[in-house]
Amino acid sequence: MIEVTGLAKKFKTKRGTVEAVRGIDLTVRPGEIVGFLGPNGAGKTTTLRMLTTLLEPSGGTATVAGADLLRQPGEVRKRIGYVAQTGGTDGACTVSEELITQAELYRLGGAEARERCSKLLVQLDLAGLEDRFVKTLSGGQKRRLDIALGLVHSPRLVFLDEPTTGLDPQSRAYLWTHVRRLRDDLNTTVFLTTHYLDEADALCDRILIIDFGRIVAEGSPEELKHRISGDLVTIELNGDRDPAVALAALDGIEGVRDKTVHGRILRVNVDAGGQQLMGIMRTLDAAGVPIASIQLARPTLDDVFLTLTGRSLRDDSPSPGADQANQEAAGDEGAQSQSGTATGSAR
Repeated sequence: MIEVTGLAKKFKTKRGTVEAVRGIDLTVRPGEIVGFLGPNGAGKTTTLRMLTTLLEPSGGTATVAGADLLRQPGEVRKRIGYVAQTGGTDGACTVSEELITQAELYRLGGAEARERCSKLLVQLDLAGLEDRFVKTLSGGQKRRLDIALGLVHSPRLVFLDEPTTGLDPQSRAYLWTHVRRLRDDLNTTVFLTTHYLDEADALCDRILIIDFGRIVAEGSPEELKHRISGDLVTIELNGDRDPAVALAALDGIEGVRDKTVHGRILRVNVDAGGQQLMGIMRTLDAAGVPIASIQLARPTLDDVFLTLTGRSLRDDSPSPGADQANQEAAGDEGAQSQSGTATGSAR
């Protein structure tokens, strides 16, 4: 459904040329739910804008839903749905007005538009809300309406940008059910970005992780977690002792696989963590390294992310230069993306 080779984007800034996306390759198969994860400034937003025709690539090739991204951007727009993070609804319109207008923009006839909209209202649990003004809907209802707008023309591929941002936990879990239905009931391929690791773990068949403009890992959630074998011991160091002393002290412990330091936090990957915990504490104490806290856990996607990128997914510190590139992208394409609907066609 998506074939990307060497896709790149460079921006010229006052400080010189910034490579926001550095020649990525990726494939999305029909019927998959694929999560696209990356810290702020990693190139995630720029990549999504390129794949949805909102930003022209500087290099590389891509086929999206069977159409060439560079030579057939209009055809790509016809074949995809795009649900923006901020949505694209008008609070002064009714639910049915929004859906029917969107259907007509895709050249659906009156009868076909009404039939399509009726089906979507049922499928996304919006039936009975046809005459409600959008501004009166709850956050979860508005988000499901955004998705309905993205599906009104029956796309084979839909892009969901942060689909559950701002929703309460119950609404998030409810929306997950509908995202799964896109794949299971409608055979729709879903490409989504998210900042929620539990969301990616629960929804995605595969995950792609981007950092500094490159894909650094891909695989199913379980495959990625298996890359960090054993247990994880997280140690918060106390005092001014150099973390390098702690790393050196742990070198002699059998079963220690990997050690990383992030500020005052020491993360140790070990075999049989429950058996090793006391030995680690004794070793650090003997080396004069004070411990504020220590925790044992099985690997999670966030652990994978920290191991691969050295940052949390929600780290607000962007990659050097990439924040400038994304800001410039937003400036260049802001009018188009902000005035666009939830499907990427201009309204």
